[in-house]
Amino acid sequence: MYSQIASNKRKTFYILSSFLVIIAALAWLFSSLYNNLVLFYWVLALGVIYAAISYWAGTRWSLAVNSARQITEEENKRLWRIIENLAITDGLPMPKVYIMDDPSPNAFATGRDPQHASVCATSGLLEIMDDKELQGVFAHELSHVKNYDIRVSMIAFALAAVISLIADVILRMTFFRGGDREGENNQILLVLGIVAAILAPIVATLIQLAVSRKREYLADATGALTTRYPEGLESALRKIERTGSVLKKQNTATAHFFFANPLRGHSVTNLFSTHPPIEDRIARLQKMETHA
Repeated sequence: MYSQIASNKRKTFYILSSFLVIIAALAWLFSSLYNNLVLFYWVLALGVIYAAISYWAGTRWSLAVNSARQITEEENKRLWRIIENLAITDGLPMPKVYIMDDPSPNAFATGRDPQHASVCATSGLLEIMDDKELQGVFAHELSHVKNYDIRVSMIAFALAAVISLIADVILRMTFFRGGDREGENNQILLVLGIVAAILAPIVATLIQLAVSRKREYLADATGALTTRYPEGLESALRKIERTGSVLKKQNTATAHFFFANPLRGHSVTNLFSTHPPIEDRIARLQKMETHA
C-alpha cells in the first residue's frame, strides 16, 4: 500500500508541473507575438491571481452548486459517528457534514486543507450502504482530505481554466493579426499561436483528468489502509457499479470531487472521465489484499 501511495504522489507532482510548463510556454508565445516581454510576466501574474481566487472560493462554490445541506449530529447520528470515528483514526479535525438529496449513491469531499474540510453523502448512498461499506466510502473521502487531494484538484482545475483562457486569447488575437505581414518569423509565430490555442486546452484537460484519476487510486489505497478492511470499500464499489452513480443534477465543474463518476458517459467519453473505471479500482484493491 505504501509504495502505491508514494508512486501516485510522485506521478501527480510531475503532472501538475507540466501545467506550469504549458502556461509558461503560452505566456512566452503570447509575448513573442507582440514582441513584448512584459506581456510574459503579466500573463503569468494574471494566471496566478485567477488560480488563487478559484482556490479560495472553491469549497463554498462546490457545495452550493450541488445543493448540499449541512447537518448536525442529531439529524443523522449514523453518518456523523462513522465520519467522526474515521477522523479520529486519521488524526484529522472533524469535518463539516453535508447531505445531498439525490437517489444515486455517491459522495464527495472538499476543502483546501483538513482544518476547512467538508464531506457530503447523497441520500441514495445512505440508503443502500451498510456501515462497513459506508465506512469504506468515507475512509476514501477523508483520505482525499488527509492527502490534500482537494487542494491538488482545485489547483489543477484552476490551471486548466487559465490555459484555456490564454489559448483562447492567443487564437483571437492571431486572427486579428492575420493581415499583418512582417516577415517569415512572424508568420511562423502566427501559425504556432493557432496550433497552441487549439491544442493547449485539450492537453490541459487530459492532464487535469490524469491528476484526478491518480488521486482516486491514492485515496482507495489510503482508505483501505485506514480501515484495515479493503473489502468494505470493494463492496461499496460493486454496489455502485450495479446501481450507477450518475446524479440527477449534472455539473462537470465539480465532477472530479465525487467518489464515483457522477456524469453520464459511454465508451468515447470514458477517455475524458475524471474517474478510473470501477472495475480497475476493484482490481487494485484485490491486489492490495493479496499483498497485505
